[in-house]
Amino acid sequence: MQMWSGLKRYAKHRWHDVHDAQRAVDAAMQQRLEQRIAASEQRHTGEVCICVEAALPPSYLWRGASARERALALFGKLHVWDTEHNNGVLIYLLLAEHAIELVADRGLNRHVDAARWQAMASHLSDALRAGRLEDGLTMALEEVSAVLVEYFPLAAGTARPNELPNRIDIR
Repeated sequence: MQMWSGLKRYAKHRWHDVHDAQRAVDAAMQQRLEQRIAASEQRHTGEVCICVEAALPPSYLWRGASARERALALFGKLHVWDTEHNNGVLIYLLLAEHAIELVADRGLNRHVDAARWQAMASHLSDALRAGRLEDGLTMALEEVSAVLVEYFPLAAGTARPNELPNRIDIR
């Protein structure tokens, strides 16, 4: 039975490709989300990245890796961990499994418990089930921004370097 579910999972992921992610988040939506990220980052010292991936790479599937493992790997590959205050956040969507992961760096995780992160992911999940991807990503961005403003506000008159690109990572 486990072998059958592994084969089903593999087939589902091979059915999806980057074009599915590009259709889900078209160029206009990407631009709007990137503008929202830039606006958000003018209120706090954190960095927010959004990654939408159609399917896991075959190497992840063969070893039975989870969406969480992939999100953690991308957290590193996208350098979200590499911020001055260790307060970067990755909002990760895996379309093939309808999986959502929020990964926050240690500076922010000191302040925010797992239940709060889970509640944010749940709100995004509700919007996705209703077919409102952009609304869900916007809501997730707003909730993450509120947490960053709460614990890492940008002091008035302070210049803020943009440590990471604001582009949406589509895979």
